[in-house]
Amino acid sequence: MNIDFHTHGKLSKKAEFTLEGFQEHIQMAKENRLDAIALTEHFNTTNFEVIYDTLDQHYPYIEDYYVVEGVKVFPGIEVDISEVGHILLIGTRADILDINEKLSAHRLKENFISFASLLELADQYELLKIGAHPFRESKKLSHLPKEQLMQLDALDLNATDLYHQGLKMKDELFQYAYSLELPVVAGSDTHQCLQFGSIYNEFKEEANTIAELKQVIARKKYDIEISPCLQVKVQGARMLKKKMKAVMAV
Repeated sequence: MNIDFHTHGKLSKKAEFTLEGFQEHIQMAKENRLDAIALTEHFNTTNFEVIYDTLDQHYPYIEDYYVVEGVKVFPGIEVDISEVGHILLIGTRADILDINEKLSAHRLKENFISFASLLELADQYELLKIGAHPFRESKKLSHLPKEQLMQLDALDLNATDLYHQGLKMKDELFQYAYSLELPVVAGSDTHQCLQFGSIYNEFKEEANTIAELKQVIARKKYDIEISPCLQVKVQGARMLKKKMKAVMAV
């Protein structure tokens, strides 16, 4: 099962979620050999709930995922923390919507939730917790207490950061993750469908629930695949995203 753990269904936080746009994302995911994605939209995006209202209206929800044109879509959310950094939470539809509601008082920068408080909130649910793009200059996680970081389930090897920093970042991230006794999983961080397939996880086992996803990762029953076309995919996606944002004024 090929899965991407860091994806977005919208061009930007200000853009509206559309079924047609998401279907385009899924089609591109399929063309890039993905069997599953985690839809980790930003928690303070415009009309977060509309995403799941739309998916509920058009696709079946089985175990812990939607079936969208044959692709498993696991619900998720990307959360800003007050210390600076992003955390990905992947869970059931009900849990992700509940978490988003509980974060309603923390959507503005001056009110972002602390990492400790987010971990405490996450402990109330069965979640896969991933430290997003931990080496990104503006969103580094290394300043956070080691004992808190070790409560995560994995760190994110992010296609956008590989594009900017080169493959040497991969080795540095794996060394850092080793020091925290954490595995590393791959995420494209796509906001635009061309970025799908730039990096993904090749699971050696099928996973249909959050618990099963966590088990496969904990047992390291997966490989990370980096496309030889990563630079072209990310660059193309960035260029198209910039043009689309200008046209849509978002």
